[in-house]
Amino acid sequence: MMGRPDATPKASHFIGGEYVEDTAGDPIPVIYPATGEEVARVHAATPAIVERALAAADAARAEWAAMTGAERGRILRRAADIMRERNRALSEIETIDTGKPLQETLVADATSGADSLEWFGGIAASLRGEHVRLGRDWAYTVREPLGVCVGIGAWNYPTQIACWKGAPALACGNTMVFKPSETTPLSALKVAEILVEAGAPPGVYNVVQGRGDVGAALVGDARVAKVSLTGSVPTGSKVYAAAAAGIRHVTMELGGKSPLIVFDDADLDDAVSGAINGNFYSSGQVCSNGTRVFLQKGIKEAFLARMVERLKGVRMGDPLDEATNFGPMVSEAQMKIVEGYIAKGIEEGARLVTGGGRANLPGYFLQPTVFADVTDDMTIAREEIFGPVLSALDFETEEEVIARANDTPFGLSGAVFTRDLSRGHRVVGRLEAGSCWINAYNLTPVEVPFGGSKMSGVGRENGLVAIEHYSELKTVYVGMGPVEAAY
Repeated sequence: MMGRPDATPKASHFIGGEYVEDTAGDPIPVIYPATGEEVARVHAATPAIVERALAAADAARAEWAAMTGAERGRILRRAADIMRERNRALSEIETIDTGKPLQETLVADATSGADSLEWFGGIAASLRGEHVRLGRDWAYTVREPLGVCVGIGAWNYPTQIACWKGAPALACGNTMVFKPSETTPLSALKVAEILVEAGAPPGVYNVVQGRGDVGAALVGDARVAKVSLTGSVPTGSKVYAAAAAGIRHVTMELGGKSPLIVFDDADLDDAVSGAINGNFYSSGQVCSNGTRVFLQKGIKEAFLARMVERLKGVRMGDPLDEATNFGPMVSEAQMKIVEGYIAKGIEEGARLVTGGGRANLPGYFLQPTVFADVTDDMTIAREEIFGPVLSALDFETEEEVIARANDTPFGLSGAVFTRDLSRGHRVVGRLEAGSCWINAYNLTPVEVPFGGSKMSGVGRENGLVAIEHYSELKTVYVGMGPVEAAY
């Protein structure tokens, strides 16, 4: 392994503009997935830390909301510039935190977080209501922040998620308490630090560490107006229920079992590239992955053969070496979950085309795994695996594949590969999914909304619509004449 940068944080939490420590909280080890060794340690938030963070966010609300949108936007854009200037150092922390190769984090993590801060910073000054003429009278609307927002992050894109939630929330004039996943606690602290350096008043963006009990304490607090979660469906159900008890706004970005449909006329290499991006990027740990790859029978064997050939380009090893293009699973627990699904696929009769085991390396490396002849009722075709496992299913007709693609409780994403663009639009138009692609996969620029339908979530992140999820309209009716009454 190459020399590893020191990832030790200054303290476990960031509250009210400064790092805060409380060692009374349960220790949370930070494990480097490439070696399995502990590289840092943070402490879960105690009730006192949770209270301090919520109080700081609540106290900062008035000053932050009173700023003009242009003033808030300037701070967010400055933070984006700082993130880009420090991209390498932030990417190294992300790699140590998640195990994702530096080749990947340099272009996909802090950079996408900076994109979010920049874009929402750029539109902050344009957020406004409308004027409505009503004959002699008139009305107007004012867009107002919700208040204190709680963000709960996942472990696969910790920097990006911290910004995807923070940027629109702050642009609208809200304050935030963000709880990263206990598996990847480091990156969000740097986001908070950079925002303060860029000029955000103390308390505008706070970070506390912890597991589910800390998240529950945040979600259940009366001062919280909005909860945004990225995570699994079971976690989302619990958080959604807790938020509903307080009639709080929610955004839920949950899991999926998304279809990637390849028709006979698709460009073979484009389709294989899309399936690689939708199954093996980030070692398969992406919620929107197209893990059910439906292959029309005419292209099936050529697709599988080309996929096996392309997977020879996988380079596993030290994630801090930029030549490495395939990293470990985020944790030993996640690796074992995925191994269990691979065993299930073999047991239920799927054909193992390639992979299927651990790599001969220290840490939590699994080989990219491809199953063929998968049927709709197999476990690997029904349940979210969240690892480098591609399940290929056969189909014959367009009508058939649409029905089968939609036969799932999930509805996050979907894609079609075909040279017939009429068919491409027709098929994605019938997919029950919130984020779809035609002849591409897993491209999620900040300019366009991202989110799911059915059990895959509520609300959208990114795009102009995210503003609707972090603000509300106040309507003011203005009477310009005498007030009439019946008596």
